[in-house]
Amino acid sequence: MNNHQYGPMLNAYPDSMGGSLKGALQFLMHPQARGAFSSFYILPSLFHSDLDRGFSIVDYGLNEDLAAEEDLRALENLGMDLKLDFILNHLSVQSPQFQDLLEKGEASEYKDFFIDWNQFWAGCGELGPDGVLTPAPEYMKDMFFRKPGLPVLVVEFANGSRKPYWNTFYQQVEEDEQGKKHYLGQMDLNIRSPLVQEFYRRTLSRLAGYGAKIVRLDAFAYAPKEVGARNFLNEPGTWDFLSQLAEMAKPHGVALLPEIHASYQEGTYRTIAEKGYMVYDFFLPGLLLDAFEQKSGCDLARWANEIITSGMRTVNMLGCHDGIPVLDLQGLLPEERIRSLIDVLVKRGGYVKDLHGAKNIYYQVNATYYSALGEDGRKMLLARAIQLFMPGKPQVWYLDLFAGKNDYEAMARAGAGGHKEINRTNLSAQEIVLALERDVVQRQLRLLKLRASSPAFTPEAEITVTAQGSQLRMDWRTDEERASLKADLQDASFEISLWRAGQESVFMRQNGRTAQE
Repeated sequence: MNNHQYGPMLNAYPDSMGGSLKGALQFLMHPQARGAFSSFYILPSLFHSDLDRGFSIVDYGLNEDLAAEEDLRALENLGMDLKLDFILNHLSVQSPQFQDLLEKGEASEYKDFFIDWNQFWAGCGELGPDGVLTPAPEYMKDMFFRKPGLPVLVVEFANGSRKPYWNTFYQQVEEDEQGKKHYLGQMDLNIRSPLVQEFYRRTLSRLAGYGAKIVRLDAFAYAPKEVGARNFLNEPGTWDFLSQLAEMAKPHGVALLPEIHASYQEGTYRTIAEKGYMVYDFFLPGLLLDAFEQKSGCDLARWANEIITSGMRTVNMLGCHDGIPVLDLQGLLPEERIRSLIDVLVKRGGYVKDLHGAKNIYYQVNATYYSALGEDGRKMLLARAIQLFMPGKPQVWYLDLFAGKNDYEAMARAGAGGHKEINRTNLSAQEIVLALERDVVQRQLRLLKLRASSPAFTPEAEITVTAQGSQLRMDWRTDEERASLKADLQDASFEISLWRAGQESVFMRQNGRTAQE
């Protein structure tokens, strides 16, 4: 990871700021924001999609309503590279491949592109009256499910026949006035199909052509499937699959970022790092919130030092499009502390997302990070400062940058299952202009510009993190510059100092109830 790739990364949907990617460009070119970011993680509604706000891909062409090639070139001219999603496990029912299958059936060249559920489990269970094979208990007992019931969508072909296909995630079935069924769904891909392998190669090439330097591998752990396996993070199949993808990505010079939520105690993050991939630091958001509640930086410092000593390459974050991770904290914090933290976040308006619908198996809390911090601007500023002094590449959710509050109206409009909209408020150009006048926004941008430009923040820097009670200290040191953060989690006070050519200067200070520069 070179210095440029190590800089801060903005994270947003293409229409999150000003209604389209052009609106995001206007923000990035604003004098207060210019130079704050070196990368942009644009979520996959950038492409043609129909469900799950971008994660049900029809094809990887640009969504012309939200973005154009000239917008991507303008980002490149600003010196920004991209992080883009590759949704490995599935494609939309509306994809050309699945539509061809529905029309032509066994005559389709894509007949093996998706996973025929009954064919996959042939000889391993009983066919029900609905035409769906139910695997025998010995095959089901260890399987991991993302939703209640069998992960299938039964579709009707042009000739009137019906067949179930593997469907791990979302689906919608509607019937029109003529009785014809219309499907939306994320249909799992058969990774053994030569056509799927070729699709993966073409897609990686296309993403690199858009300017991607990091490709986030969404839902990768669900893609390899075996009869009798857990069918989530299968071993060794998952790692063999990743190796194949790495070989495909190598000619394009992109770094792969496997996305997976698993508890700390399982050690999956460590396996990913040891195999040479970047690691998503899903631990930082919860650790930092816990640090404020406990008024102690000790657990946070312990995690930072594990990253430093192991040499892990991480991408860290506070908030994101998908909620604040809490499942990941198991084994890193005591169970009672995790549940206490969840209670605090719920009292502050957060919504608990349970794992695959099972109550009391917590997964994440949907909330803006600002609301999770009690809508305290001083804590938001210190949280950002700590994130920027953590080892790794900092990813910044746009709504947290603007100190956005929980959006209950958006959540209500989305209806059942719309809890994620609490943290996805689209901002107009005028709202962004007004937000840029806020002190907490201006100071976050100043911190981001420091992280993006200071010679202290490089991969070669010596990083030290220490904590004693509520006192936290984080230092980055190179031959050219040293940057130091001294913080007190008791009252959210902090001071950032820089040393250049032997001279010390205070870059930013927050004392008592005031912030100073």
